Amino acid sequence: MKDQHVHHFEHTDVKVGVYVCHCGINIASKVNVHEVVEFAKNLPNVTVATEYKFMCSDAGQDIIVQDIRSGKVNRVIVASCSPLMHEITFRNATQHGGINPYFFQMANIREHVSWVTAEKEDATVKAKALVAAAVHRVSKHTSLEKKYFPVNPNVLVVGGGIAGIQAALTIANAGKKVYLVEREPTIGGHMAKFDKTFPTLDCAACILTPKMSQVRSHPNITLWTYAEVENVSGYVGNFTVQVKHKKRYINADTCIGCKACVDACIGPENIPDEFNEGLSYRKPVYMPFPQATPSVVIIDENSCYHFTKGGCPPDFSSKNGHLSPQLQSLLRRANECFELRDFQETLKLTKEILKSSPEHQETLFLHAQTLYQLGMINEATEVMRNVMVKERCVAACPKGSVDLYQTEAISEIQVGAIIIATGFKTFQGERTTQYGYKRYPNVFTSLEIERLVNASGPTGGEIVLRDGKTKPKSVAILHCVGSRDLHSNRYCSRVCCMYSLKLAHLIKERTGAEVYNFYIDMRTPGKGYEEFYEKLCHENVHFIRGRAAEVTDWVLSKAELGKLVVRAEDTLLGMVRRVPVDMVVLSVGLEPQTDAEEVRRKFNISCSKEGWFLERHPKLAPVNTFTDGIFLAGACQGPKDIPDTVAQAGAAAAEALALIDIGYVEMEPNTAFITEENCSGCRICVALCPYTAITTDPVKLISVVNPALCKGCGTCVAACPSGAAQQNLFTDEQIFEEIEGVLEYV
Repeated sequence: MKDQHVHHFEHTDVKVGVYVCHCGINIASKVNVHEVVEFAKNLPNVTVATEYKFMCSDAGQDIIVQDIRSGKVNRVIVASCSPLMHEITFRNATQHGGINPYFFQMANIREHVSWVTAEKEDATVKAKALVAAAVHRVSKHTSLEKKYFPVNPNVLVVGGGIAGIQAALTIANAGKKVYLVEREPTIGGHMAKFDKTFPTLDCAACILTPKMSQVRSHPNITLWTYAEVENVSGYVGNFTVQVKHKKRYINADTCIGCKACVDACIGPENIPDEFNEGLSYRKPVYMPFPQATPSVVIIDENSCYHFTKGGCPPDFSSKNGHLSPQLQSLLRRANECFELRDFQETLKLTKEILKSSPEHQETLFLHAQTLYQLGMINEATEVMRNVMVKERCVAACPKGSVDLYQTEAISEIQVGAIIIATGFKTFQGERTTQYGYKRYPNVFTSLEIERLVNASGPTGGEIVLRDGKTKPKSVAILHCVGSRDLHSNRYCSRVCCMYSLKLAHLIKERTGAEVYNFYIDMRTPGKGYEEFYEKLCHENVHFIRGRAAEVTDWVLSKAELGKLVVRAEDTLLGMVRRVPVDMVVLSVGLEPQTDAEEVRRKFNISCSKEGWFLERHPKLAPVNTFTDGIFLAGACQGPKDIPDTVAQAGAAAAEALALIDIGYVEMEPNTAFITEENCSGCRICVALCPYTAITTDPVKLISVVNPALCKGCGTCVAACPSGAAQQNLFTDEQIFEEIEGVLEYV
């Protein structure tokens, strides 16, 4: 794990080598590199000063290696680009030469000088100052060692959409244990709602369902649906995660998905079905969709009679017994009072009846309901035990899987890596009020149309208006709703153009309607995408270049009677058009999940200004985060289509496997440390540390840094009033020496 040729002693005879990079013309066009080199030769302890066109190249690195091995230098300074880009490159070269890699210092004369300085003379002066600062600083560097910690081989995947499914299967197929946590009752995500996928028009279910089944049956995958990550602690390779299992009121281990409880449920049947975007209705006991994985029902406590009324209405016909005419009159009055929500009077009347007939079932049930409404939950539960009725779902279940008294549970797991694949949400159409969503019945969002065209959707694949029977003869599809808009989201959602073309094709195919696409620009950058666009152009689909201004029912001609009118500027014709249609489809964009900020804090990662989870580097580390061991996959990182999502999920899985396969994690030594004799135990650093890396020693009452958790941010060092907190590579002595170098040679 360590280079045996590296000398780890500190050199008393400091010999500094300064290597100035041209970086092509990035630096040399603004900085007089030769002048900087000549300047560096006269700095203290400098024994070698040279320049090269590309120091990061093999030939450039070899210059450093040979100078170290020949004994010319034992400290290295490279004046070039940002440390973020090539600090590791030159540290490795320093180590390869035979000295400690932390005897290296980088002077950033590209981003800090040549790219931001207008005049060449000023840029050269500034470059000299930074080189002088680095020369002074590097003489105070000490030999540091990396630390190594074992890695737990298990992986947590958060989110059960196509990204989470792909990542979980990739890792599980490599022989590693995977925990897949999904907060919805089933995995599948948005893709489970689609009918076809662009541009090949493959059946989405045919692609996704086999993968969902593989996840359920895979021996290396533990699937937890209707569960959420509650807390994350620890560090790369050794995370401790608490997962909260929400109340499904069904024992998922014994439920066989027979849906006998669904058939038996007598609860309200007018609850909007979330999976069908509210286009159909469900009961309180339901299964999200036929191919749901796991095939386990769920009980909605917000509509189930057991939770809203204290129990299912019992069948009183055979167990009511006989009441005198006087008591029957009291019962009628009690029912009337209950309907009028006069619960105190109802309670008084039911008590009066129960004095004479304490086992009368209908009265007992009304009494329990009244107690429940008055907030006397325990008393209501006690009374219900005397009502000779069992909830319909409980009685119907052949496996006894219904558990109406189920509570939330917490599972704690240990993992070495975490993949976040929490996906996206679609833009809410009602936010663009000019398009009339939820004001005009026949304005739909694209996701609602996805459910209408789906064979397992609410209409069996029939595209109809809100009345449930009329097929549209003309349809307008408005692109970029909630995207490329200064009033909502400025970014492009990437998928809207292509799924709009897909919906245009399906609508045309299923209904024969005239289809109008109102677009700003047609963006089809993927494989086969442009060809799909050309195919639509030959299917007599209309394309109008211009963002729609509004959707209205304001009629100007007989042709517009009973229609929705889309008003838009056609920028190709240079005129404003009014297009009457039967149906309007809003191609809504993609947005970060509502709780993205909460998730970000939980996992200690960053978000972009739009709210998407932020990668470490957009090109060099697109799936890594700034928290080691936590990776991103899919649309939680930004809008993307299914192929890109699957590819990124594979990349995240590969990164996780690379981390856990090596068996240990290498930690940089630029961590903070506490000088015990200077620490007063004020605990300021404990409260400020963003990585919870600092604790208080209960015996010595001083602060202690856990190097495995410390990321070297320096917050504690800056805040420490006594100077007890210091940081490797950024000690006070090194910083002051660097400042002195700048001031002395400016």
